[in-house]
Amino acid sequence: QVQVVESGGGLVQPGGSLRLSCAASGSIFSIPVMGWYRQAPGKQRELVADMFRDERINSADSVKGRFTISRDNAKNTVYLQMNELKPDDTAVYYCRVVVTGGDLYWGQGTQVTVSS
Repeated sequence: QVQVVESGGGLVQPGGSLRLSCAASGSIFSIPVMGWYRQAPGKQRELVADMFRDERINSADSVKGRFTISRDNAKNTVYLQMNELKPDDTAVYYCRVVVTGGDLYWGQGTQVTVSS
């Protein structure tokens, strides 16, 4: 079994910054993909950014230039540095982990609220 735990959400003013962290633990051989998704009220869950073990990145156009994803493979941890936050970034942010064999695991989610 694999556990995925996020941290770092909160309330921030427009233009501010937050850093999210996600750690995976348990029966893990390797993690080909770690990333972040978000879901705003009344909307579908959407990709924010995925990072592959070889450091390739897929990210949403809406966050390019503002958000940076990184990972520490030795710690099975992925980070999301969010700068220049906008009210439209308000959502529950979920960490997603894809382990060897293709199984997916999700964290419980962390709330990010951007408001003055």
